[in-house]
Amino acid sequence: MLRKYTASLCLLISFLLWIVTGCSPAIENEEQKIIVQKWVGNEKKYEESKEISDNQQVLHVKRIMDEANWRDTHVEFVRPADYQFVFQFKNPQIKAKAVLFSVWVSPQKDQLEMTRGEHEFTQLTKEESARLLEIISE
Repeated sequence: MLRKYTASLCLLISFLLWIVTGCSPAIENEEQKIIVQKWVGNEKKYEESKEISDNQQVLHVKRIMDEANWRDTHVEFVRPADYQFVFQFKNPQIKAKAVLFSVWVSPQKDQLEMTRGEHEFTQLTKEESARLLEIISE
């Protein structure tokens, strides 16, 4: 008799856990926004220049970042980054550590060099650079 109740209790708990985890929102499915800052050379500081909340644009930037060929290396530039941006969840209840992406525009304005955090570097293709610059610039 006890064995029957134990099996039923285990089945009930498993079912409840399945329902709870299936109904709870996954953090990776939460919508995000991008906060962009632009370097203002005259004032020698960054100013918030744009907030990107369009989900398609945010996903496109995430795809570019995910597909970039990041190298684990420390680089130093002779000037501050032209842009900086971070991804943030739209839901203020979700807390996550923001990773700073820094963007340098080439003198020809056709290619971007980037750092992710302090120890990762990449140079985007001309196509990816054009699309990213179009999204993050004013």
